[in-house]
Amino acid sequence: MAGVEWVAPSTEDEALRYFSSDPPSAVVPIAGGTDLLLDLEAGRVGPRRLVSLSRLPWRELEWAPNALRIGSTRPLADIQADPRVRQAVPGLIEAILAVGGPALRHRATLGGNLARAAPASDVIPLLLAVGASVELVGADGHRTVPVDQFVRASRETALRPGELIRRIVLPVPRPSAYRWHRVRPVNDISHVAVGGSFDPGTSEWTVAIGGVPPRPQVERDRTLGARPSDAAIETFARAVAERVPLRGDLRASEGYRRRVVAILVARTIRAVAMADQIGSDRGSAA
Repeated sequence: MAGVEWVAPSTEDEALRYFSSDPPSAVVPIAGGTDLLLDLEAGRVGPRRLVSLSRLPWRELEWAPNALRIGSTRPLADIQADPRVRQAVPGLIEAILAVGGPALRHRATLGGNLARAAPASDVIPLLLAVGASVELVGADGHRTVPVDQFVRASRETALRPGELIRRIVLPVPRPSAYRWHRVRPVNDISHVAVGGSFDPGTSEWTVAIGGVPPRPQVERDRTLGARPSDAAIETFARAVAERVPLRGDLRASEGYRRRVVAILVARTIRAVAMADQIGSDRGSAA
């Protein structure tokens, strides 16, 4: 990282000025840095300047009527520790607890996870399932984009040159759950994962399947009802597993992944239907 300038602006306007003065590849924002620092060390990115977002006033956790607003630089561990979040969006806590270990969660941020759009992200499927949106800020002002439109493909988002993620907005309360499967719970990434939620206003179920290229797949249903039968859940879960564009690799075969997707979709829907089930300290593994 020799020759890379590090700056830490304290205002939004100051931060945006850095991105307007150089080509996009020359200036890179950094929040927690849990992924970016690895890319820098490996030479996968080579900016002239790193713009730290740590001093910006973007760490809020605000409650509004029917919405939760989370500042993009608030560490995952801080969100995890908030009992109101656990009550209003239990699936978000379960997804956060699936992200690495405690040390990593004290550095990693919700905004950073979205900006990186890693194919094995644990938080993105849950954000998709609950219908979250992203507030962006850039030289042209502010705009809001649903997460379903923000995440386009692996490592590809709707961020325009010079834009930053300001906050993430989640509809609340939203019964939700997150289930994942991996070989080594702490050191591995999920073979597949499922975020799910139920919207009482529309009676719509939404599940988002992670670990699927080119981005998590979203499935919706309004026929299951608030308390679906076991037979209805199993039928829906099998149908989803058949439709998802899965493929095999060195870590797991296509057939294995489809079987796991069916199991996780069914478990996620049952967990959401219970309404009061919240993950344990290590999240909710398969």
